[in-house]
Amino acid sequence: MSLPAGAQITVNSSADGPVQPDLALTLREAIELTNGTLPWAALSAAEQQLVVATNSADTEIRFNLPVGETTIRLASLLPAIVQPGLTIDGTTQPGYDPNSSTSAEITVPVPVVVLRPAETVEVFRGLTLAASNITVRGLSVYGFNAPSQITQSTPPADIFISHRQIPLNRATPLPATDSAVEPALDMATDSAEGYGYRDEPPTGIVIEQNWIGIPPDEARPAVPSGFGVSVFDSAGTTIRQNRIEYHNGSAIITGRQADDLAVLNNIIVGNGISGMPDAIRLHGQVNNGLISDNLICGNDGSGVFIFRPSGNVTVANNHIRWNGQRLRRAAVYLIGDNHRVVNNDITHQKGGGVVVGQSVNTNSDGNVITGNRFGTMEGLSIDLIAREDRRPRDFDRGDGINPVRNSANRRQDTGNGAVNAPRFDSAEVFVINGTVQVGGEADPGSEVQLYRSTGRVHEYGPLSQPLGTTTADAQGRFGFVLDGLAVGEVLSAIATDPRYGTSEPARNISIRALTGVASMPNPMTEPVGLPQCITPPAPPTSPVAPVETPPVPETIELSVPRNIHFGLDQDFISAESAAVLDQIAEVLRQYPSVVVDLHGHTDSRASQTYNQDLARRRAENARYYLLDRGIGAERMTLRSLGETQLLVEETNRANYARNRRVEFILKTCAG
Repeated sequence: MSLPAGAQITVNSSADGPVQPDLALTLREAIELTNGTLPWAALSAAEQQLVVATNSADTEIRFNLPVGETTIRLASLLPAIVQPGLTIDGTTQPGYDPNSSTSAEITVPVPVVVLRPAETVEVFRGLTLAASNITVRGLSVYGFNAPSQITQSTPPADIFISHRQIPLNRATPLPATDSAVEPALDMATDSAEGYGYRDEPPTGIVIEQNWIGIPPDEARPAVPSGFGVSVFDSAGTTIRQNRIEYHNGSAIITGRQADDLAVLNNIIVGNGISGMPDAIRLHGQVNNGLISDNLICGNDGSGVFIFRPSGNVTVANNHIRWNGQRLRRAAVYLIGDNHRVVNNDITHQKGGGVVVGQSVNTNSDGNVITGNRFGTMEGLSIDLIAREDRRPRDFDRGDGINPVRNSANRRQDTGNGAVNAPRFDSAEVFVINGTVQVGGEADPGSEVQLYRSTGRVHEYGPLSQPLGTTTADAQGRFGFVLDGLAVGEVLSAIATDPRYGTSEPARNISIRALTGVASMPNPMTEPVGLPQCITPPAPPTSPVAPVETPPVPETIELSVPRNIHFGLDQDFISAESAAVLDQIAEVLRQYPSVVVDLHGHTDSRASQTYNQDLARRRAENARYYLLDRGIGAERMTLRSLGETQLLVEETNRANYARNRRVEFILKTCAG
């Protein structure tokens, strides 16, 4: 008897191991059953009762694991899933609560079914999806990595998507273009044609409502996963309403092809902690990509890094904040043409906001960057890189404001064709009868968007709040007539050319009164917020909530050690250093508004390059310790200073030891 079409398969055992007929059905057996590598007739009578025919055309794997035994610990790699139309649904497990979300920003229910490697076992992939219309829902998947095989294995991931047989180690050549994962067999015809199999990347993949890289108790895993979701080869994958956290590398990364990739309504926090630092990293062929309505926070590099893809991506309506904690990078970095970055909130970035880069053989043109709101940046809100600027910091953070385009050749060597930023007629405009008139010049035919700014006069942004748009005429003139603006406010603007894309910010101007004081402080200030990515849902409120006066920020006085020290050429945390770190962790738990910079230092022995790396490792290990004590990645910024800031003159062994340290710079964000 063949597997019924549209079967419903119930996994009732959390065990893993060799396939064998017994009283329980494991996840491994369920996958092999759908793949056609385990015949239905080979099941025991008890197992056959767990396979039920339905009226659906698609197959579903459900869960009914015993109470307290809902963690599946894999002893080895699971087979690739090659059954089209399969759903693996963790929400079917008894005890799953769809209202159990622990995050207020985006609701993602707490999973019950957990998929992870067994203790002391390295399994470098969790689920491998190799067919169309597969859905993975409601699981916690974490811990899939292979640190001892890092130079032998291909990149590890919690969920890996490709229809090709990607080799398990780097010694095996990559597959030919006509090489694909063995298709599932039709149980009636015993032929691949029964499923209409073709050598094409899978489409219709859905990854939803999972906790990827994170266990249900929200603790940082002892062995973090390599990558989260690796879309190596797909023509249609949707990743929505997941929590993706705590990965050594990126939360989401693409490979050869990821057309029609949609990343929607996810919480992407604390990724890139010791590898690829960017939360979302896109390579290869990515046509019609969409990254929308996500919370991207506390990751070690860029929130979104789009590196020379073939195709275009839209990044819209995301909250991107507190990123670049380990490596200073732009919140959104892109190389390529016709991308759209629109209507995002981008704040607290250790780099620029949106950086449009160039490469040796690639011009980045037609990139539209409008409607975004920026604040607290270590760079420009929008930065167009010139090809001649090739320092690492130019690519990571931006190269600063560009001069006015003075040659057609600038179109070739600068991002977005060196579109000129708007130039205001005056550094000051006046309130007359309650209105403000703003005029200036931009490239003819470009759309000019005016912004409020929290910056100072003669700076360039930040572009804090969009106020309106207009179009420059054939001579490049534009104008705005606005009301509701206050004396002392600061304005900036950007211009978007219909062919080349969006410019850098204009030089700021201020609003003044015709009479009275010569100048006033900018009434618009940077918003103050706690360095926190995720907040718990608010408790139910009473029908009439009392009006509370905002509390005055308290003066925080700290008495805590500010340094830990290391042995010669050592980077591990000693017992003495651990005691200091425990005190610092307690302070950070007590004061949620306090953030910390971790500055790694060395003595002057060894080369500058070696010392820079040693100082980095010392700072990283101190941060790992604090992460394990529940301190959020968004509250810690790493800096490696090597031997550049010696604390004392090295006249004896004790002074050498004093210079080998990590220094903790504590500061508050409470205002």
